Amino acid sequence: MQLRVKFPVGGLAKGSFAVRAVGAVAALGMASAVAAGCAPGTSGDSGKKDEKSGKLRVWLFREVGNQPKEKVVQGVIDHFEKRHSGVRVDVQYIPIDSRAEKIKGAFNDPDSAPDVIEYGNTDTAGYVADGGLADISAEFGEWGAAKDIDATAERSVTVGGKQYGAPLFVGARALYYRTDIFKEMNLKPPTTLGELSATAQKIRTEHRDMYGLAVGGAYTYGAMPFIWAHGGELAEEKGGKFTAALDSPAARKGIAAYTGLFGDDNCPAAKCAKMGGNETVEAFAGGKAGMAIGGDFNRQAMENSQVKGDYGVVPLPGVKKGDIAPAFAGGNNIGVLKSTSHRTLAVALMKELAGKRAQEELFGAMGFLPTFSDVRARAAKKDPFVKPFVETLDAGTEFVPASPAWGQIDASLVLPGMFQRIVSGKQDVAGAAAEAAQQMDEAFRK
Repeated sequence: MQLRVKFPVGGLAKGSFAVRAVGAVAALGMASAVAAGCAPGTSGDSGKKDEKSGKLRVWLFREVGNQPKEKVVQGVIDHFEKRHSGVRVDVQYIPIDSRAEKIKGAFNDPDSAPDVIEYGNTDTAGYVADGGLADISAEFGEWGAAKDIDATAERSVTVGGKQYGAPLFVGARALYYRTDIFKEMNLKPPTTLGELSATAQKIRTEHRDMYGLAVGGAYTYGAMPFIWAHGGELAEEKGGKFTAALDSPAARKGIAAYTGLFGDDNCPAAKCAKMGGNETVEAFAGGKAGMAIGGDFNRQAMENSQVKGDYGVVPLPGVKKGDIAPAFAGGNNIGVLKSTSHRTLAVALMKELAGKRAQEELFGAMGFLPTFSDVRARAAKKDPFVKPFVETLDAGTEFVPASPAWGQIDASLVLPGMFQRIVSGKQDVAGAAAEAAQQMDEAFRK
């Protein structure tokens, strides 16, 4: 992996050693789901034909520094076309920022729609509700490689017990720390969330010009691991219906642990309450924080910053020593549109694009972390940097509720609003959690 492509901190598309930030992909993915959710499901009438020749249309996301991705994809396409006589594959790379309207248009106009698309994994439930994605459960079940896909990645293509695509890559967050500061202060990477807080306070005491641990009131995907680590959940599902669980005792403990990091002894609320994931990473990369929660997709940002050569990464610890806090598993999937008239070919191409060989090559070209456990293990051996992220993924990750309502919940800033009311002193944890749970339940009911 020798590419060195510059890109904005926390941007959606990355160069080498970087994947689409879950937080970033998720953030826009949610907004996309909201937009797409308004579209009538006119593509509900799936293609009557299942043609075995002709043109297959594919929409994939255009990355910053897209040529390495194009090279990998072209290799897959060449191999596919050789194996399928009379078939031609046309790939279009679409802008990520404007994908919501484009995909919404495809759902509304099957005649101009592609057969296969790449989409953010948090978009799955919304696209299924729109009637846009094909149920490929039978083919997924027959796919031998599927047994090696990690459980959370499989959840990201699953709605109501049925599969609507194949995971393409996954991303996770871990704990970045300043090796020079830790050496100077004779500190060791924290092994529990309690130690994390204490270490952050020590750094802040000695370096008043720095945050001990950069945290943000609008950093939803950095805060979620604290809730999950304490045994809490965002929501619970029963009979296909979701109910908010933010106001449970376990969730409140996690919320209290995260919001307790805001204050003059670590990250002052006046400065940190409005920060999101990008801002916390920027603070660390700019030398203004001793630690930060960042993704494998933030590596190039660190390499292009003043902390280059002075940082390390370990899994974000859990409540107990030896535990790893569950991380949010973001990333992208490949799906087949319900309106395709080439279903068999489209599913076969989906499996090739999201298959083991393609994922291994995309890791080498772009740094996208594979969703297959065995392929990911090989990737960790090739590049020690990704090891803590792989350990985090292998320890067990979590995902957002597989409900079309999540797009509205995320776009409405329900969780950031909760955190910010707490750190500003407007509400206590119990009151803010109860209000956020009520807002979530209203969205789920709609």
